[in-house]
Amino acid sequence: MQTELSVIIVNYNGLPYLKDCLDSLIRKLYGIPNEIILIDNNSQDESCAFLKDNYPDVVLIESKVNLGFGKGNNEAVKQAKSDTILLINNDTIVLDDLKPVLDFLKNDASIGVVGINMLNAQRKYLPVAGVFPNYRNMFLMKKLLAVNTEFTKGIFSEPSYEVDWLSGSFLLLRKETYQKINGFDEDYFLYVEDVDFCKRISNLGLKRIFLPNYNYIHFVGFNTSKNPLLVKGYKIYISKHFKGVSKLLVSVALQFNSFVKNVKLRTGLNQLFLGMF
Repeated sequence: MQTELSVIIVNYNGLPYLKDCLDSLIRKLYGIPNEIILIDNNSQDESCAFLKDNYPDVVLIESKVNLGFGKGNNEAVKQAKSDTILLINNDTIVLDDLKPVLDFLKNDASIGVVGINMLNAQRKYLPVAGVFPNYRNMFLMKKLLAVNTEFTKGIFSEPSYEVDWLSGSFLLLRKETYQKINGFDEDYFLYVEDVDFCKRISNLGLKRIFLPNYNYIHFVGFNTSKNPLLVKGYKIYISKHFKGVSKLLVSVALQFNSFVKNVKLRTGLNQLFLGMF
């Protein structure tokens, strides 16, 4: 039977999450001939041994170095047999059947990539889509998530929404689209590569679609200590997608944002700047 979907997982020391992630995929991919490809970024835990012992059907790629998220996906996609791929994080649990999501993509050639609703470990809504960077949201990063009030509250009235970008923790797309944009930009090691990814899909004239009625849990690992990586990612994004005066303005806004984040981190004045950045 021809493979209809190739699932790509990048793993680094993800042993505590792998069983729940893989078991959920096996359940929720019912009715879809599929393969699961996991690339391990030189984990120091027992991830690879666990996979070999318990999930022998998973295609395991063992990298001898940590390639990062983007390059790891790029290497794994090269091995994909299907014309459609799902990029999904290792620390996720899929809650709903994915066949309707796959059919949604396949039935509309104008769609470049599809994402679904993200929940935290307590099954509460987490923003998973946003607007592309501009002067305003580089100054106030929470504006990156301000698609509309429904996305702020996590209460949706429509079955689908067109958005600028989708989180890299769940991206469903055609392999042809992935290849047209040359996959993830490997200049990004971690963070913002998904925003850049969706920007380049947008440049092809293809839609980025969010489906709120299908859900997955994501045990998000971001914390304020990783802010420098986030800022670095947006600096790369600005250098690639802005020119002239607009580039200068957005860069200044990001620099100011970074300064405030550093002040908060070093002095602990969280209450002073609460809600601003």
